[in-house]
Amino acid sequence: MNRLKQQYNEKVAPELMKVLNKKNVMSLPKITKILVHVGVGTREANQAKALESVREQLQVIAGQKPKTTAAKQSIAGFKLRQGDPVGLVVTLRGERMWEFLDKLISIVLPRVKDFQGVRKNAFDQNGNYNLGITEQIVFPEIEYDKIDRIRGLQVTIATSTKKTEEARKLLELLGFPFEKEEN
Repeated sequence: MNRLKQQYNEKVAPELMKVLNKKNVMSLPKITKILVHVGVGTREANQAKALESVREQLQVIAGQKPKTTAAKQSIAGFKLRQGDPVGLVVTLRGERMWEFLDKLISIVLPRVKDFQGVRKNAFDQNGNYNLGITEQIVFPEIEYDKIDRIRGLQVTIATSTKKTEEARKLLELLGFPFEKEEN
């Protein structure tokens, strides 16, 4: 069992039951999935090569083969046609999700330059947390010599609760490094 999942079962769940005043373990907020998304610019000279490069990097980062996302509509100003590939996404669940979250909290975020913590207000109305990482090279699996250019990626942590406060408390107890309040 993953270290973070074990921590959730042994420490975080009982603490959440006290803090959120819940009687049933099944009513506690849980992390349901993690989505990692990378957009590939439509203006790149060799988009097929760039897409393949990003696919390899994302597969190494997530440990799972990414799915290509296509443009939903045509936009003439960007020379984009409906159905053109515009990015890649990986949906992580189960053990891979816990492993990725553990790596994100303990290794990746501390490697970000001038890291002061992640924003507390980056939750959407459904209790999901969105985090943007500006450089893929903060992941230890990426070999700096083999990348064609620095790209950012978007990480969405989906929770089972619709309440932002419950989701924030869940991530705090799991050790998510939120920025400190300034007094």
